[in-house]
Amino acid sequence: MRIESEGVLTNSASIPKKTTFLKKLVDREIWTGYLFLFPSFSLFIVFLFYPLIKSIYLSFQLTDPQGRVVEFVGLENYIQLWTNPYFLQTLKVTGLFILYTVPTTILLALPVAYLSHQAIRGKRLFQFVFSLPLSVSVATGSVIWALLFNPTMGMLNAILGYVHIPPVFWLSDPNMALFSVALMTVWLNFGFAFIIILGGLQTVPEELFESARIDGAGMWRSFYHVALPLITPNLFFLLVISLIGALQTFGQIHLLTQGGPMNATNVLVYNMYLEAFRDYRFGTGSAQALFLFFVVLIVTLLQFRFLEKKVHYQ
Repeated sequence: MRIESEGVLTNSASIPKKTTFLKKLVDREIWTGYLFLFPSFSLFIVFLFYPLIKSIYLSFQLTDPQGRVVEFVGLENYIQLWTNPYFLQTLKVTGLFILYTVPTTILLALPVAYLSHQAIRGKRLFQFVFSLPLSVSVATGSVIWALLFNPTMGMLNAILGYVHIPPVFWLSDPNMALFSVALMTVWLNFGFAFIIILGGLQTVPEELFESARIDGAGMWRSFYHVALPLITPNLFFLLVISLIGALQTFGQIHLLTQGGPMNATNVLVYNMYLEAFRDYRFGTGSAQALFLFFVVLIVTLLQFRFLEKKVHYQ
């Protein structure tokens, strides 16, 4: 049977064949996409989904000194967290660590990035030097700063000695240990913050700065009224990432202080590590891990809920 439509003759029997062929072609492309996604999805299952499900399971269990599950205890592990003074001290230390590192890093990187963005001689060299901490690993940075913090041979105490200030026990004094680790963390994160802010500044059209200069605005007024509003997306991203990173700090604590002295640097992640992998209390350790997960989730959602309103997207 032939169908005539607008002068074109079409075989009606070929329409179902074409439809079937196209459907098979689409199905084959879909399964090909699944095949390419399978390796990544397998890694997510092994290293993300399975540990999450296992942590949820263990958070309701009591384990013996060998880490084996003994009995189901329900919410007792979660209740024990809020009755444990060490855990409450850990939350306080974590909050102070965030306060010491996140705002300081951003506030230091912001003017340095703006100054190195100016048309000055050798600015490429300055940008390279200021971004160098980005290439340093946590382990390498911890070794470097452990030498600087050495109370007898460290450079920091040597500098203090030149101005007749007595040596400071940076890592062994409970009043200085958290500040010392925070100082090292600010230096370690400075390169990343510098790159993010500098990248935002380089997207600001130069014509806007020229217009501000014509109107009589100085360098810092141009920064406040022109550059700062336009790099708020970069600052918002940097704040979110920095807070999450500060909540998950582990490497420098483990290498410099092991949570001491007197639990002065025992942040939440390191306390979780001690509970689970030193004391084999996987129940309370998993409960702390899930608590940290919800803290990160809530903090991130609050930032998107309230701070994103201040972001000016171009």
